[in-house]
Amino acid sequence: MPDLPVTFDHCVIHVSDWELAKAFYVGVIGAEAVLTPGGGYAFRIGDQQLNCHGPDKIAEPKAEKPVMPGNSDLCFRWHGPLAEAIRHLENHGVSIELGPVTRHGAKGVGTSVYFRDPDGSLMEFMSYDG
Repeated sequence: MPDLPVTFDHCVIHVSDWELAKAFYVGVIGAEAVLTPGGGYAFRIGDQQLNCHGPDKIAEPKAEKPVMPGNSDLCFRWHGPLAEAIRHLENHGVSIELGPVTRHGAKGVGTSVYFRDPDGSLMEFMSYDG
């Protein structure tokens, strides 16, 4: 396997409502909302970012088949016990769709819960902390 100077920088999601997306990604996911040129937001999580297409905003170049609202599937690492993630989701009125279940992620075996963003995209909190 080559040792290339590559790390993950960002991915693109599509949202249907900027303010609903901002409330969810800031309040539930813990991202920083970054106002983008031309309107809309990107959501920064540590050193990575979710760039967003949304109402009246699709960047160029775009994928051959751009993602539409509700078509994303993202996993976020929860640093701490998964029980804390579950309480966090419950406190924000977010329904858990599946979990806790064992899954394999970037750090090996972890435990996950699945839920949805306001557009119906599948979200996952994964914990490697027991």
